[in-house]
Amino acid sequence: MNSRDGKAASGNELSMTSNQSGLPEIHLIGINHVSAPVELRECLAFSTEQSETTLAELKKSKAIREILVISTCNRVEFLFTSHFREQAVQTIVDRLSAAKAIPAHRFKPAMYVYSGDAAVRHVFRVAASLDSMVMGEPQILGQIKDAYRLAVENKATGVVLNRLLHKAFSTAKRVRSETGIGDRAISISYAAVELAKKIFGRLDGKTVLLVGAGDMAELAVEHLHRNRASGRLFVANRTFEAGVNLARRFSGQAIHFEEIGASLARADIIISSTGSPGYVITQDLVRPIMRERRNRPLFFIDIAVPRDIDPNINRLENAYVYDIDDLQGVIDENVSSRQSESVKAERIIDEGVIRFRHWHDALDVVPTIKEIRGKLKAIAGAELAKTLQAMNHLSSEDIESLGKMIEAIVNKSLHDPMLFLKNPGSHRDKSLYIDIFRKIFKLENERD
Repeated sequence: MNSRDGKAASGNELSMTSNQSGLPEIHLIGINHVSAPVELRECLAFSTEQSETTLAELKKSKAIREILVISTCNRVEFLFTSHFREQAVQTIVDRLSAAKAIPAHRFKPAMYVYSGDAAVRHVFRVAASLDSMVMGEPQILGQIKDAYRLAVENKATGVVLNRLLHKAFSTAKRVRSETGIGDRAISISYAAVELAKKIFGRLDGKTVLLVGAGDMAELAVEHLHRNRASGRLFVANRTFEAGVNLARRFSGQAIHFEEIGASLARADIIISSTGSPGYVITQDLVRPIMRERRNRPLFFIDIAVPRDIDPNINRLENAYVYDIDDLQGVIDENVSSRQSESVKAERIIDEGVIRFRHWHDALDVVPTIKEIRGKLKAIAGAELAKTLQAMNHLSSEDIESLGKMIEAIVNKSLHDPMLFLKNPGSHRDKSLYIDIFRKIFKLENERD
């Protein structure tokens, strides 16, 4: 297990901290596509129901104050706050081991732990899709929002993680709007949609024929729908039941494999991904269809290996065939583009981490009390100065006495609230009350 909190750690030893004073610190423990192979990740992944059960169990731990579970195909992570990192981490590892019936020694070497700024930066980078297998892919932000919603519904988060996640969402939005990190395709499915957009200009109203029901073809259809390819969807699969299930997901219609030829007359975009050893769609099948279509463009996306679509179809007018090798060129070109944009994105992330740290540090009692007292004294001083402008007859001793009186009023007015803020009670969340005080006195000055 690797510690990534800015402190040195030898070998696989994790530098743990126990901190009972002040506010609980932010930590994150998990595995992802970099630290663990898919064979391990899929064993540790949580369904929504399992995440809910895990949240309920981890909330019982006295070592954990707030907790959030993020589980996707590429990562399983636990974001939490705690005074006792060592005990909290062990609690999570034990719970993960028990929930998945996997010995901890199988996954602990692949786990990483972040604390403080490093944990915050990691969350921001994940939300902004800088830590994804496909940089810039949009799905991860929605998955984190779902994880956060589940944690809130189960009362597993508090003022710190609530603020952190909202800042992660706004930072991710800045990255997407102020950089080009999500503009260009770097996956086969994205590349296919980009090429379709170039050919057709707009995808709304286009009819899609899906040949086969593999993951890659399904993902391509999802991207087409996001780009408003709102026409009809036909699904042809050798196992008709599987075609029916997939068609239902996208409000489409399943057809038999033998109906592919007839369906070409209606389709604008054909996405093919089967396990056939030879061509499923040949030039001889397409040629008469093009006359029937009156040469309306027909776009083929062949993401099968071996190929499903006869490349000779490209010789037909207004018929376009792209296979994986063709699409890879678009991907390679756009990878370098996104990498250059990632420099801008990392700067935005760093700015977000600094602003969040300032907010988090201000949740300590002492700086909050100083800021409140300073604000009230400034207001009282300004009002006294206005009053003294109309009272020229007062001596310097009188003015000094009035100043002392104003300061005494401020101090006595704050006495009881400050005592409560310093010790709201062991059963209460001090950070929540500090946050409320800061909002009441409008001490927030960072951009949300």
